[in-house]
Amino acid sequence: MQDSLKWKIENTKYIVEDRWLKVRADKCISPNGHVISPYYVIEYPNWINVFALTHDKNVLLVEQYRHGLGRTLLELPSGTVEDDESPIDTARRELLEETGYTGDNFKQIGCVCPNTANHSNFTYSILALDIKKTANPVADETELVKPVLMPLQKVIEIAKNGSFLQALHTSTIFFALNELNFI
Repeated sequence: MQDSLKWKIENTKYIVEDRWLKVRADKCISPNGHVISPYYVIEYPNWINVFALTHDKNVLLVEQYRHGLGRTLLELPSGTVEDDESPIDTARRELLEETGYTGDNFKQIGCVCPNTANHSNFTYSILALDIKKTANPVADETELVKPVLMPLQKVIEIAKNGSFLQALHTSTIFFALNELNFI
């Protein structure tokens, strides 16, 4: 890729600085000298999404309320990568915490950026095979999550008709179906 297209950042001012996100306003200068100010960038930590499959080909999903849309949705188990964790370690932790399921066969199958225009983080797609319930979920006071097992074919149908609203989860489903040779 061409670094000659990269903008120069003249200065940065943080508008929001929180544990979960930072929002900064950059004053940028393009290679042709055009000033772009303010240009807002959202700094999130990296995320993971887990496509978890049982031995008998059921996909482990979670049902939870999403305040941004004001709706309860069916999604993949997901979470935030902690500073000292790999995406695989995060996937193991989040899957166990949210659902009580775990396994030995976890693999990173994709990586995307939520929005390359103004997000600084990555979302890692993880495939977990032959998962089993080994514990009760650990309830987070801000997340009420209900685990749901669904046949793989039904998940494929739901993905095809556009009912998974979380775009990054849809990309993980795509990566998983590709890895499993369904597409």
